[in-house]
Amino acid sequence: MSRKLRVGILGATGYAAAELMRILLRHDRVEVTALGALPQECGPLKTIYPEFAGRLDLNVEPHDGASLGALCDIAFCALPHAVSYKFVPGLLAAGVKVIDFSADYRLKTDGLYEKWYGHKPDAENLAHAVYGLPELYRDAVKGARLVANPGCYPTSVILGLAPLAAKGLIRPDQVLVNSASGTSGAGRSVKRDFLYCEVNEGYKGYAAGGHRHQPEMAEQLSRIAGADVSVHFQPHLVPMDRGILSTLWTWPTKELSQADVTTLYRDMYDKEPFVVVCDVPPSTKHVVGTNYVHVCPVVAQGKILVFCAIDNLTKGAAGQAVQNMNLVCGFEETKALL
Repeated sequence: MSRKLRVGILGATGYAAAELMRILLRHDRVEVTALGALPQECGPLKTIYPEFAGRLDLNVEPHDGASLGALCDIAFCALPHAVSYKFVPGLLAAGVKVIDFSADYRLKTDGLYEKWYGHKPDAENLAHAVYGLPELYRDAVKGARLVANPGCYPTSVILGLAPLAAKGLIRPDQVLVNSASGTSGAGRSVKRDFLYCEVNEGYKGYAAGGHRHQPEMAEQLSRIAGADVSVHFQPHLVPMDRGILSTLWTWPTKELSQADVTTLYRDMYDKEPFVVVCDVPPSTKHVVGTNYVHVCPVVAQGKILVFCAIDNLTKGAAGQAVQNMNLVCGFEETKALL
């Protein structure tokens, strides 16, 4: 067997990076050789995440893109939005292929990233970045040097509506999204709103009318539909560790029966290794810890209602990133993910 591919991870102290390491330890074609983070977050991995003691005995170092790039063949960048773009150019210059978890390379529309994230993008590398949703862009991912791993909410929404959008069956101005996520989606930093006593036994909305994932949803659905799609998105926080359930409403452009819609979804997804079209609305309990997407379309009172459940840390982050890595590197797409 040829030597294992060397993998580096920047932003190695977050929840998504921890999930990534769990998956990569099951992967027989790669070896994690370098871990990096911002200087204040560095130290032995076993003290940051004791579960890795004896399994991955590395230190998290204050690497920049160039220094990490010298130690790996492919890198995952799990740094925050508006930080990642400072490191990715150095990785690419070192000849390393990159899968980026942030929003820094997702939004292609002129001015959109600056509007939502407050600064100009890395335009040179944004131009060749590939949006890493394998179910829609598999061939493009295979040839990519830089993959923009989708956001967690957008993954559930785009896959939930893609079969309808691709056939021109959604009214562009009538897409409503209500999503609920576990608290790991907020990251590992200490914030009052996410303390146990603030979250436990409660259910609340946040980012009313202005969540940063909304433009990502709209841009990708517009791309699929070939028309400008407006998305009205409201996220909610639920007292569980992980999981997302998105409930999507749309009004079809023509009358469709339940059989029509179910057939449409099965035709698109039946050969996809990680998408399951369900007969009843799904539960997050059945996808947590997996890279699966459970989607259920329902025709109701002239509308189409779509339920989509994923694990925000797996299909919404680390699992999808490994799925993309497998495609980029020519491995079996499902390796380490089943």
